[in-house]
Amino acid sequence: MGTRDAINNIIHLIGGADNISKAWHCMTRLRFSLVDENKIDQSAIKKIPGVLGAQIQSDQFQIIIGPQVNTWYEQLTTALGSSPEQTAQAGEKRTRKSLVSMFMDTVSGVFGPIVPAIAGAGMIKGLLAGLIALKMVSAKSDTVIVIDLIASGVFYFLPFFLAISAARIFKTNEYLAAAVAACLMYPSLIEAAKSLASHAPNAVDAFYFLNVVPISVFNYASSVIPVIFSVLALSYIHRWVDRFMPDVLKTVFTPTLTLFLAALVALVVIGPMGIYLGKALAWFIEGLFGVSASFAGLVVGAIRPVAILTGMHHAMTPIALQNFTDRGYDMLMPMMFMANMAIAGATFAIWMQSKSREERAVVLPAAISALLGITEPALFGVLTRYKKAFIAATVASSIASAFIAFFGVRLYGYILSSIFSLPAYIGPYFIFALMGVALALGLSFTLTTLLVREKV
Repeated sequence: MGTRDAINNIIHLIGGADNISKAWHCMTRLRFSLVDENKIDQSAIKKIPGVLGAQIQSDQFQIIIGPQVNTWYEQLTTALGSSPEQTAQAGEKRTRKSLVSMFMDTVSGVFGPIVPAIAGAGMIKGLLAGLIALKMVSAKSDTVIVIDLIASGVFYFLPFFLAISAARIFKTNEYLAAAVAACLMYPSLIEAAKSLASHAPNAVDAFYFLNVVPISVFNYASSVIPVIFSVLALSYIHRWVDRFMPDVLKTVFTPTLTLFLAALVALVVIGPMGIYLGKALAWFIEGLFGVSASFAGLVVGAIRPVAILTGMHHAMTPIALQNFTDRGYDMLMPMMFMANMAIAGATFAIWMQSKSREERAVVLPAAISALLGITEPALFGVLTRYKKAFIAATVASSIASAFIAFFGVRLYGYILSSIFSLPAYIGPYFIFALMGVALALGLSFTLTTLLVREKV
């Protein structure tokens, strides 16, 4: 049986094309949101040659394919037509998901296809951080510069990757989406943001369109939320413009007007909102430390994984840097360390429970990368697919952060939150830092093992 026949068989066994409200894929699985899950014939699907497994998890029907999943997905989109999205009427029949489930599914769908790039870059970045921490290479050497540009390029230009992937999820033009991301990443905006941050004499905090509409100056490199929501807005704008544009003008003027409006919405409304949310988070964290360090640890540990997931975690870094300047030490970065270890522990637990060789090959590098301080592959590639594991990591992060905060664990210099960062804690707080790492790893691993009962 060829791939095309296998896909046609799958469509039939999950209730036909009308039963599919959305279809996408990650690194090893085809993923479906279905109108009626009772129509699935799982046992028959599992017998299809090339199918490694099938399961319902987190309101999704997942078919495990392995490394060939992209080829299968291409055949699936061909069989379903240009859009795997079905009619709105079919979608209305589905049981409504919670906002959390919808958010996690969207993040998983957007990040799934780009996980290979994130995972590869994350592993290189984590290993480089380890080599620098162990002083095996000089942080200022040309070798480090070359390795860092290889590893950091994906994260710096993440908005472009996200734009293409989000366009596929929201069913809009990928190149228009990339064009909107390019507006957010244009050098004049980024350079202006850098000048403003460095308090340069001629720095400006906004550009004024038509001398009236302010375009706030921000650095959107590595941003997540602004880009995803900008592409979501683009999808609606594109459909609205196309609906009212005369057929004779659509070829030229639909993309022209769509890009112009979507870019303005992104620059004026959505982008600044994402940044201000991050600043509000920073202000909130500063207030928590004014109440109690332990309470701050409990809350910061709980919100840190979500903050990384949304891209707002960068708002915590300026607070830590300012603490080093004002106090000579910082207690926030050790909490970030605990969060990374909790994420690693939960991901290792998923790896231990994984049954397929392909899945284990994906999850293990993500877990190691998190251990080395780069959590995006673990969060976006693994934990967004297993919500209970994400919850376990959040709980462990919160408890471990409160624990180390109670004992006053602190850092005296900025360093990546990696397992190789432990030497930086040597001193009166070292034993508590070690205990915190053990608590974060052990608790998240145990909770994930207990909570995630499904066959992974």
